[in-house]
Amino acid sequence: MATQVLGMWERLRGLPGGTRLFSVAFTRKAPYFRSVRPRFVQVSPNYAALVLPKRRAVQNHIGTVHAIAVCNGLEAAMGALAEATVPPGKRWLPKGMEVAYLAKSTSDLTCSAETDPAAWSAGPDVPVRVKAVRTDGTVVVEGTINLWVTDRKK
Repeated sequence: MATQVLGMWERLRGLPGGTRLFSVAFTRKAPYFRSVRPRFVQVSPNYAALVLPKRRAVQNHIGTVHAIAVCNGLEAAMGALAEATVPPGKRWLPKGMEVAYLAKSTSDLTCSAETDPAAWSAGPDVPVRVKAVRTDGTVVVEGTINLWVTDRKK
């Protein structure tokens, strides 16, 4: 059974401007992510990726993408992955994030999130691996966002 987010991604991704429309719709549902203007490039069970554009509004005093803006991009990717993956009858909540800042964020970034399929049935703790990569392939941030997956109340 496809989730609402996954179904919307599947319907829109092949249309002209469809991935942009999906990205706008995603940030309307979760308005906090609008600040980083994510451009989703992949949403599927156990994997999601987006581009976080380097622009003045997300830069720090040295002209790189601010660390918290990067974390917002990683959390948006995780949220899309979780919505596309969560089993029927379950719900998820983030319960923690641990990241390491490895290099300067000097370009647009691809933020991705990935899980092991078995983790969703083993829960309730589901670790989501996240990373942000510059356009030259350098990993600038990597870490884990831990989810708490429980039964949905009836």
